Amino acid sequence: MSSQYLDLIRNRRTIYALGKNISQTPDEIVTLVEQAVEHAPSAFNNQTSRVVFLFNEHHDKLWDLTADRLHTVVPDEKAFENTKNKLMSFKAGFGTILYFTDTEIVKNFENQFPLYAENFADWAEQNQGSTQFNVWTTLANENIGASLQHYNPLIDTAVKQAFNIPDQWQLRAEMPFGSIENPAGDKDFMAKTDRFKVFK
Repeated sequence: MSSQYLDLIRNRRTIYALGKNISQTPDEIVTLVEQAVEHAPSAFNNQTSRVVFLFNEHHDKLWDLTADRLHTVVPDEKAFENTKNKLMSFKAGFGTILYFTDTEIVKNFENQFPLYAENFADWAEQNQGSTQFNVWTTLANENIGASLQHYNPLIDTAVKQAFNIPDQWQLRAEMPFGSIENPAGDKDFMAKTDRFKVFK
């Protein structure tokens, strides 16, 4: 059996120490990511995922507005300083990918297929998972580090205002990416007997 695909997915790790020292241009990254997004499976091929690319001052703006928003909810200045340092490590990267779900498409399919209506929101989340994994693995294959963050829904309103996001797009995740300034450590796995059942 070929292990080529498994090698690719093993290479995808969470990278927090990001930099701007990558060889690809923004246009090259956009082209790669667009293909990864387009080939993610979705229920009824309804393609509910949406992606926004942030580079340069737009990337910086996201993490600055996230810091401003979190400053209003983190209980004290010492705790906020730790939070801000984490956010600035994302800002140190080359760019950010924002993932959204088009809720209008979800609602349209709920109306068209009432028998399955209660499933379409879950299926949209499954499309998000496939989309994000495809992109993350694609970036890792280009030696670009990334992590997946979830500051939504705290920053939803600010993001929509800052980047002119349609009302029906719901923010699901933020993916800062850039050069790998410090690799991920070893990864632990739970016992296979606790995770898998095989009947044959």
